[in-house]
Amino acid sequence: MPLPWTKYFINWLERPLETIKRMKYKDLLRSSFFSFMRKEFYHIFRDMRTVLLIIVIPIVQILIIGFAVSTEVKHVKTAICDLSNDPSTQQIILQFKESELFDVVEFIHSPDEAEQLFKEGKISFAILFDNRFEENLYHTNSASIQFIVDASDPNQGSVASNYAQNVLADYQAKIMRENAVPVQIVPQIQMLYNPEMRSSYNFVPGLMGFIFIIICSMMTSVAIVREKETGTMEVLLASPVKPLYIVISKMIPYSIISWFILIIILLMSVFVLHVPISGNLVWMNVFSLIFIIVSLGLGMLISSIVNTQVAALIASGMGLMMPMMILSGMLFPIESMPKLLQGISCVVPARWYISGIRKVMIEGAGVEHILVEIGVLIAMATVIIGISLKKFKTRLE
Repeated sequence: MPLPWTKYFINWLERPLETIKRMKYKDLLRSSFFSFMRKEFYHIFRDMRTVLLIIVIPIVQILIIGFAVSTEVKHVKTAICDLSNDPSTQQIILQFKESELFDVVEFIHSPDEAEQLFKEGKISFAILFDNRFEENLYHTNSASIQFIVDASDPNQGSVASNYAQNVLADYQAKIMRENAVPVQIVPQIQMLYNPEMRSSYNFVPGLMGFIFIIICSMMTSVAIVREKETGTMEVLLASPVKPLYIVISKMIPYSIISWFILIIILLMSVFVLHVPISGNLVWMNVFSLIFIIVSLGLGMLISSIVNTQVAALIASGMGLMMPMMILSGMLFPIESMPKLLQGISCVVPARWYISGIRKVMIEGAGVEHILVEIGVLIAMATVIIGISLKKFKTRLE
């Protein structure tokens, strides 16, 4: 049955029909045309879920893309090691704090602490001042400072290091103007994880999450909805096999295919794109398997909500893939997004997968450094699959 509000819309469309009926030619043809058009509107508006997918999803995507798509780099999490602790270092630190690009989140006492924070994903940039920085600057006219940059995202690493050098250049020019003494601050830049600044180090982990969403979510949802649409689901449900086993039997082939694709991606990454696998290969597979289960659960959830393959494609394609590409950190840094979108990105499973797989694959972090990502994905899988099984009906209405 059509929704009540659609009757007013269809009646409004029928008003020109009265005028056409008064015409002396082609009355029957015109009225038939409007009858067919009215039937098509009834067909569109009778399923509220499809209407919402068609109307709401584009609006949401426009809002997300408008605010989230930005190549700007902001709020880079920064740690500072200031063993000199003199007026010069304090002024430089103040300039970094006043910048929108850097967020000083930690003060450390050694490079080893910085390395640990990088592995835990708590910082992306570290500033290490030389001992007796001000003394060296004014007595020898030269002082050194070290920048350690997480270059697994080459764009963010390059922008952050260039801006940090500009901060030093501004301070150096200020000292030379005030004291009329030629001084030089020498920055030593160390690019972690990706010293050659290859973009493949960044997009390979994101591509893995993107492919799993396509294969697991989209194909699983379409496969189950196709059974409903063609009527074969009734035959399957009438068989002695439990409905739960029917759904699982459809999910397992796509999980196996996804696992083979994972192996292919890893082989191509190493031998074609020359992206090294720095972490434990076993934990990479386990972590990827958890994300595959989440993706399969999303596909099953979509299939329990929609009734047509077109709606399943829209929901899984536009509803899952676009937010995944924009809000997962695959293409754009999450730190540069508004706070609201950063919060929304927390419910995007691909965000946690891409973050974890980068730590293991590119940074060589151990499983103890991705426990948060593993816990979040397991919780998501439990909730999504639980809701999907509850909504799955043993009889078609």
